Amino acid sequence: MNYMNWLEETLLGYSPVQAVIVISLICAIGLTLAKTLRYRGISLGVTYVFFIGILFGSLSNYLHPGKPLINQDMLNYAESFGLVIFVYALGMKVGPGFFQSFRQGGTRLNLFALLCVGLGTLLALIPVFTSQSPLADMMGVLSGATTNTPALGAAQQALKTLGLEADATTAALACALTYPIGAVGVILALMLVRKPLSKRSQTCEEPDHADEAFITVFEVTNPAIFNHTIGEVSEMDGGRFTATRLWRKGKVMLPQADTTLQPSDRLMVITERTQLKALTIFFGHRDERDWNKEDIDWNRLDDKLISERIVVTKAEINGRKLRDLQLRTRYGVNVSRVKRADVQLVARPDLILLFGDRLTVVGPREGVKQVSAKLGNAVGSLDTPNLVAIFTGVVLGLLLGTIPFYFPGISAPVRLGLAGGPIVMGIIVGAFGPRLHMVTYTTTSANRILRSLGLSMYLGCLGLDAGADFLATVSSPSALVWVSWALLITLLPVVIVAVISVIFGKRSYASTAGMLCGAMANPIALDYVAETTQGDKATVAYASVYPLSMFIRVIIAQVVIMMWLA
Repeated sequence: MNYMNWLEETLLGYSPVQAVIVISLICAIGLTLAKTLRYRGISLGVTYVFFIGILFGSLSNYLHPGKPLINQDMLNYAESFGLVIFVYALGMKVGPGFFQSFRQGGTRLNLFALLCVGLGTLLALIPVFTSQSPLADMMGVLSGATTNTPALGAAQQALKTLGLEADATTAALACALTYPIGAVGVILALMLVRKPLSKRSQTCEEPDHADEAFITVFEVTNPAIFNHTIGEVSEMDGGRFTATRLWRKGKVMLPQADTTLQPSDRLMVITERTQLKALTIFFGHRDERDWNKEDIDWNRLDDKLISERIVVTKAEINGRKLRDLQLRTRYGVNVSRVKRADVQLVARPDLILLFGDRLTVVGPREGVKQVSAKLGNAVGSLDTPNLVAIFTGVVLGLLLGTIPFYFPGISAPVRLGLAGGPIVMGIIVGAFGPRLHMVTYTTTSANRILRSLGLSMYLGCLGLDAGADFLATVSSPSALVWVSWALLITLLPVVIVAVISVIFGKRSYASTAGMLCGAMANPIALDYVAETTQGDKATVAYASVYPLSMFIRVIIAQVVIMMWLA
């Protein structure tokens, strides 16, 4: 009997231990369902944690009406902490590529993504204009229809700032009810347009990884560059390539800036795929051999030179430009390409190196050894994330979120809040931290753990908080209105922007579909697109638009609420 009292006090009595047990149990059950409950390979993922939280909250309210399952202050703390950790880690992840996403075709893709975001927002406001639904309800519907929990967190923070606690709870309920529609609705919309748009986009030429490093060999047959040095030729061409090897009369040599080109020289260069036609004309002839295959042993291409991949693990190298290291002058080696995350970059002189970059260097063995010592190459140190940068960024993000911004026509100040402040600071730290020699590198697995932990805590607490009113809300007439508008918000923008992108924008269906998945923040739909299209155009397009789309959705949710209700 004493053990029964102990168990009841532990699980039902308000205490820090009880709160941690309940939240952890909700997350564990939800994440287990995420791995086991699938339909044709499609799962709602971490969203199951949200639903399990609602179930726990509903059962608790049924058994003990009016009494929360855990202490409300602890619930609010865990929910806020989870949200902050999630959005900041998300900002750090997308930060390095946030501004790079506008390069080349990324600008047009982001414009199409913003059009999708704008159409969805306008559709969500129609019921508000017609007095069919309150604004708070539709912001929840918009967050659910676009599977965007950070936007929901931002909307809730704005509502709580205005003292509308009940409306914040209703927004969470609307999101919970419409989230499954958003998760599968994008897939349904893409299935509708896939066949007709795939035929229209067959003539679109969008090479995969157009701006990534591409290895090829050119034969010097253009008399205009005979007897010119590689440095002079590079300046003529605008620095669009990096030379790594030169074969002359059957012998290999390491090309230097002052190496003079002679007829029939064969030059191995690293460039971007989009530059191939121009460089072929420039040099004269291109070797058709595919030098980009993964099974090529670069260490056996020649006897005098070796090729080795070296990892930047010294903090003093972080944020420095490649040209400042003078690796060719001091050590006689060339940097052919730089791998950052999963992207191969051309080793341009003005490329800013980041902690964790993997440099492929070519040169004599002793020179490569010296470069390895200079850059660090201590792979084991990458496993330890810089927690100082994480906690400092969180503090700065929270302070940024409390700064009031005043706009004409809005009586109350607009604040970025718990969701907006940390994600903006995460993007800033991820993008510009290395320029200040701030080590912000975290392994992919470490960042994923932070995001998963934070999102699971946030969704579990959010569901637990909203669960008390869930059954009453679902059975109300407003639930049908929410579902109907969620279908429109999910389907209509995707179909419209898909048609515009393919027919008028001349984009391929694959890149269009990936862009729409990023605009709707829907990795579940991206998995479907990746399985039904060839290549990785969809994944590249998703990564190009996801940062800006996520940022805009988080900000716009707060701005709309503050403009409407303040």
